[in-house]
Amino acid sequence: MPVKIRLQRHGSKKRPFYFIVVADARSPRDGKFIQKLGTYNPLTVPATVQLDRQKALDWLHKGAQPTDTVRRILSFKGVLYLKHLLRGVKLGLFDEATAMLKFQQWHGEHEVQVRKRQEADAKERRGRRAGAPRRNDD
Repeated sequence: MPVKIRLQRHGSKKRPFYFIVVADARSPRDGKFIQKLGTYNPLTVPATVQLDRQKALDWLHKGAQPTDTVRRILSFKGVLYLKHLLRGVKLGLFDEATAMLKFQQWHGEHEVQVRKRQEADAKERRGRRAGAPRRNDD
């Protein structure tokens, strides 16, 4: 049974909200699934992703194939990097403690970059609002 990690659409028309699920590749997009891994909301700025990293990693180790969008989400959350590091542990390149240390270091740097990007976006939005001419509705 081929298993995929994919998005399951919810929400109303033009207001998408997605569940990140593990499903049989033959089941319909919004149909039956095996396990829910998290949620993805593309409408917030930046997009909100809630993900159970350990469950996603377990499914990847079992051979589940993520779709393109889910692959980007997993990469952004560090799941694919963690899988890469654990492969190095399995090959004997370094121990698990070193792998976790590398991941924690990457995760810290990644959080700082995301925060900087959020602050820059917020500053840009404030600048656009301040520079926009005011309407006089009298």
